[in-house]
Amino acid sequence: MNLRRDVFQAIADPTRRAILLLVASQTMTAGAIAANFDTARPTVSKHLQILTECQLLQQEQSGREIYYHINAKNMKEIADFIEPFRQMWDERFNKLETIMKQYKTK
Repeated sequence: MNLRRDVFQAIADPTRRAILLLVASQTMTAGAIAANFDTARPTVSKHLQILTECQLLQQEQSGREIYYHINAKNMKEIADFIEPFRQMWDERFNKLETIMKQYKTK
C-alpha cells in the first residue's frame, strides 16, 4: 500500500521543520543531519523519509553516502499557498496600526 503523505502534516512537526532549515543552507548526509538533534538516528531517518516522500527533500547518492537537499519547487508551492494568508494578515495588522495611531493622537 503506497500512502501519499500530506506536505502540511509533514511540516507541522518541529523536528522536520528544523531539518528543512538545516538542509536549506547546504546539502547534508543523514548522519550530519542527525548530529544536530538529540534523538536516535533512526528517528531522524524516519523524518527524512517523510520529507522525501512529500518531495520536500531530494536524495542524491554519491558513493556510499546519500545527500539530502531541498526541493525548491515544492517549497515554493507551499509558499504560494501561504502567501494569500500572509497578505490578509499584513492588511489586518496595517489597519490595526492605523487605528491605534489615530487613537493615540486623540
